[in-house]
Amino acid sequence: IDECIAMSDKLAPEHLEIQTANSQQVADRCANYGGLFIGTNCAEVLGDYGAGPNHTLPTGGTGRYTGGLSVFNFLRIRTWMRIDDKKECQEMVEDSVRMARLEGLEGHARAAEKRRL
Repeated sequence: IDECIAMSDKLAPEHLEIQTANSQQVADRCANYGGLFIGTNCAEVLGDYGAGPNHTLPTGGTGRYTGGLSVFNFLRIRTWMRIDDKKECQEMVEDSVRMARLEGLEGHARAAEKRRL
């Protein structure tokens, strides 16, 4: 079973059916798949057409980093930051200067330097 799980996680199949005596325990150890179907009463076709968790699943090994299409794919995620205490962020400023220079982004490094005390 360990070898099967390792192979499955490497392949990241679109559909993964676990039909073993201890199917839930095996399924809990699997990490990379598009859709997971647990137990002998469950089958990929039931997920696609009956129960309906999803029919649009990642293929070609992309299950290693993404899941099936869902409502979350249509949400807009926005990130933001605010720094009110210039003194408290100086370690981050210095880290940013170093990282920007390591990446060859001199303009970014200079922008970070402008935030030094």
